[in-house]
This record gives sequence, structure tokens and C-alpha cells, in this order.
Amino acid sequence: MIILHKPTIVTAEKEAVGTIIIEDGLISDILYSDAEDYGFRIDRIFKTNPEAQIHDLEGKHVIAGGIDAHVHFREPGLTHKADIHSESRAAIAGGVTTVFDMPNTVPPTVTSEALKEKIEIAKSSSAAKIGFHFGATNSNTDLVRKLITEGDEVNGVSPADIAGIKVFMGSSTGNMLVDNGSSLDDLFSIKEKPVLVHCEDEATIKANLDAAVGKYGDDIPFTEHENIRSRRACIKSSIKALEMAMKHGTRLTLCHISTKEEIEMVRAAKINNPDITAETSCNYLWFCNEDYNRLGSRAKCNPSIKTADDRAALRNALAEGLIDTIGSDHAPHLPQEKEAFYTKAPSGLPSIQQSLPVLLTIAHEDDIPLTRIAAVFSENASRTYGLDRGIIKPGFKADLVIFDNHVDFVVRNEDQYSKCGWTPYEGTTLRGRIESVLIDGQTVFRDGKVIL
Repeated sequence: MIILHKPTIVTAEKEAVGTIIIEDGLISDILYSDAEDYGFRIDRIFKTNPEAQIHDLEGKHVIAGGIDAHVHFREPGLTHKADIHSESRAAIAGGVTTVFDMPNTVPPTVTSEALKEKIEIAKSSSAAKIGFHFGATNSNTDLVRKLITEGDEVNGVSPADIAGIKVFMGSSTGNMLVDNGSSLDDLFSIKEKPVLVHCEDEATIKANLDAAVGKYGDDIPFTEHENIRSRRACIKSSIKALEMAMKHGTRLTLCHISTKEEIEMVRAAKINNPDITAETSCNYLWFCNEDYNRLGSRAKCNPSIKTADDRAALRNALAEGLIDTIGSDHAPHLPQEKEAFYTKAPSGLPSIQQSLPVLLTIAHEDDIPLTRIAAVFSENASRTYGLDRGIIKPGFKADLVIFDNHVDFVVRNEDQYSKCGWTPYEGTTLRGRIESVLIDGQTVFRDGKVIL
């Protein structure tokens, strides 16, 4: 038995001092200090379990381990910049205990063979709990339906091996653009799994890029990124996705929302289809277009980071509950790759290790209750994917993060576990130092070190 005694327990429902009892990797009981019988029950537990490991956590906070349903761990095919082993350790260092990897690897996860390969790699290399999204293409919708209902006996893939279906309605990184109307209709009619969409209109982006190349050549200023991957491209594509989700009743996740207009569109669409989930990244909650001058290519991601007004709208949506989940969109690239000209520099930011501290810092700055952080960091995703972890509740896996919400720290590149070795948050002061992380009741991070 493990007893986490008197931390402030943070859930989506309440933030209160209490004691968490862990047995056999599960949360077996939660006792809150404001209950009349709290002292009596604690004394009885202590006396009847003299062998228990007791951790006095008074003054600390405990939140459920994060569930990040939007990561790019790059394996297979791009392991020079990241792999499942390195990036899962970065996740744990950031308090994220469960991840779902996106399909745009090399080869892309658009066949049962490719999915099986990733599953086998993860069995021996992932430090965190990991699952995988399956990639849609214009030509594999029949396969998608077969796999999510029947699986593939030949390759040993079952429907449970697929977390969700990823649809790139803008090509982004990889060659997985889905722009065929019939294919999109088939995909949006799926009910068995969440459908996650990357929404940017490809024709709009191409026209913007052609205009920028005509003006600047290859040496396009990175300040132009928000104009090339424009708000219009996002809005146009998101309108289409939301309309189709309302038409079909899709369990849609609108990924990495970056504009205030999309927030209001989601607000309206949820009235018609409450199964629509709004996801954003901490990158859009923290950075704005003013940061392109400072960070250059290190702020280049898709969709692009937009204005301070968009950032404020996203923070307001986080506070009021319109944002459902935080997906880091963790996407490592080597520093030398990022140092290329605009047209050659890849898009993507390594950021999973900062997700929880960024959220805690924003909560402090904007007076957002930590209950909202618990909801977006793990609990809502737990329910979306039907998991038995990510919620501090009896019977759930003891995936927990212990942090000191009174301590600030400076982010340093040398502390990053990601293989790429850098983060756009380098030099930033954040709040909420992570002290320990547990998965299935076992400590996997302590005193600044992953101990797997």
C-alpha cells in the first residue's frame, strides 16, 4: 500500500486537501480532510497497514497523469530526430503518462502492417503508456472500417489497437491529404472511434505560399508564416469539418485550434453535436505572432501561431470550459533542420515536457481554477478514449503527478529529454515544478530525473 498523505488533490470537480490510497497499482480510496470521519479513517488505515509507504505531501499538489492524444514521436523512419523511447521519457518528465501517436511517420500508419510495427516497437521502448491513431487517405476508407470493426487477423491488429482516425484536411507534414468528398463522407460517418482532423485549406495555403515565394524567394521571413498558413485557411477547412460532423454526428476532435473564429464556430457546432471536442496546444495559449521575430523557425508550426487576440480568446475558452483537451502536438526536429530557409525549415515544436507547467502558469496568470487544468490535461481525454486512467477516482490506475505549485523554474534546453535537445520555451520562467510522477502506482520520475 502507498499512501499520499495530505496533498492538495486536483480533479475536474474539486481542489481540496486529502489522502490518496494506492493498492496494486490502482487508486483504492480517496479521503478528503473536510470529511467528519477523516481523522478516524486515516488513523485506522495507518494502524492496520504498518507496512504502507507513507508520503507526507502537505503543501504539494497532486493531479492525474496527463493524457496527450496528439504527439509525433517520429518512429519509425525519422529516428534521427526522435523516437518512442526518448519522447516518452520527455512526456513523463512533463507529467504526461499516456500518449497517442499520430500516423504521419515513415512509412505512414495507413496499413495494418505499419500499425503492427509501431505497436511492437512501443512494447519494448515506451516509458509511458502509448497508443496509436490510424491515418486516413483518399483510398483506404474501406480498410479503416474493417480495422475498427473486425481488426486484421493476419497482422494481429485488433480494433482496440486503434485510438482514433486522423484525417489531414490540410497536408501538413507527410503525404496524407484527404480531399476527396466521398472519402471524407465515409470517414465522418464513423461512429466507433474518434475522428481527429487537421484543418487547413490546402488551396489557400498554396496560393499564399506562391505569393510569398514570388515576393521573397526562398528567404521568406518567418513572420510571414501566419499569413501563409493563414487564419482563412483554418476557418475555411474547419467550417467544412464542423458541418460534416453535425451532419453525421461524428465524434470529432478539431485539433490544434489556433483562431478566435474557430472557437466561436465550435461553440455553435456543439449545440448541434455535443460529441465535438475542441483541442488546442499550449503553444497557441502561450505564444503569439510577436514571437516570430524572437524565435524565427523555432516558432514555425502548423497551423501557424496567430495573434495576441487569438491567444486571449483561447485562454478565455480554456477558462470557460469550451476547450476540452490539450494536445501538445509535440513534433521534434533537430536544430540544424530548423535553421534552414523558410521553405526548407520543417514545421513542428518539441513541447510535451512543458505542457503541464505552461498550463499551471497560465492558470496562475489568468486566475483559472486548477479544476479546469485537470479537465483538459487528462480527465476529458480519459472519457473520450474510454480509459481506466487519467482520473483521480477509486478503481482507476494510479497515474499521478506530484508538483509544487509555489515554485517557479527556468526552462533549459539541457534539461530536455527529447532527442532533438531543444524547446521553444528555453529561458522561460514557468510555475509548478514537477517533483514525482507515478504510473500504475510506480514512481517513474523523481527529483528531476526519469528513473526508468
